[in-house]
Amino acid sequence: MKIVLALGGNALQSDPRDTSVEAQINNCKETAKSIVDIIEEGHTLAIVHGNGPQVGQIIKTVNDAHACDESNQLYPIDVCGSFSQGYIGYHLQNTIQQELRKRNIKRNVGTIITQIEVDKNDPAFKNPTKPIGSFYTKEDAENLTTEKGYMMKEDAGRGYRRVVPSPKPVDIVEKSLIRDLIEGNSIIISCGGGGIPVIKQEERMKGIAAVIDKDFAAEKLAEVIDADQLVILTAVDKVCINFNKPDQQELSEVTIEEVDQYIKEGQFAPGSMLPKIEACKKFVSFAPNKKAIVASLENAREAIKGSTGTRIVNK
Repeated sequence: MKIVLALGGNALQSDPRDTSVEAQINNCKETAKSIVDIIEEGHTLAIVHGNGPQVGQIIKTVNDAHACDESNQLYPIDVCGSFSQGYIGYHLQNTIQQELRKRNIKRNVGTIITQIEVDKNDPAFKNPTKPIGSFYTKEDAENLTTEKGYMMKEDAGRGYRRVVPSPKPVDIVEKSLIRDLIEGNSIIISCGGGGIPVIKQEERMKGIAAVIDKDFAAEKLAEVIDADQLVILTAVDKVCINFNKPDQQELSEVTIEEVDQYIKEGQFAPGSMLPKIEACKKFVSFAPNKKAIVASLENAREAIKGSTGTRIVNK
């Protein structure tokens, strides 16, 4: 099968306090084992990953360097996103190649710096919600609003952060290249961190200050490469309703109609499980024979076989 695999944050960073290179490499080594387990079953993979802590660290480093010496360049968000794609892709492809060699499997692995086209009229641009970068005092936040036009919001009592829009993906600029490489049986890492958001401007694509949810980017990738399955990996084995309540219930298989009802009831947390469920729903609505799965990284191979995880189906 042709599978798009969306890696959750725990695949790259098991301890959110440890953003070191060494910690990421160690996590990637463990993640590579689960990925190669799936490849060993004969499946073709396209891999998407998040970049929240990494791009936040990159932006903070850039801002701190500029604060020390204004001759240090302040890179825009889209450029910082491209930095993170290369940085994370490098570690993932390296550790996947290492695991493939251990098992004597010969496959090419590569990372594509990916641009995702968004609609400049997306309603998200009128309501920025995605926090990025460093925390600031109220005074510093007000200065950034005045001097740079940033929208700043208080974040859970920890200070103020810049917030940017989170538009939905419309198309993938490098889709033909990705399709060609996958058809050649290569393992491709693309759409990292949701991809670099761009809009059409005359004859070029222009990067913008926004962040695309990686689950929606993975869904768009699954559409454009005509994948058989979209598999979104997270920290739990199955999706639950009535989460953390006495009547909590795990879901093994759920239809689009049931998903709609659960969303209406507010069963899935925004910014956490909700975008995963919405991305899965969109993919299985794309064609009746498609399947989407939410599962844990550790049990990804078993979830694809159908023995665990939550399957979203179009019935």
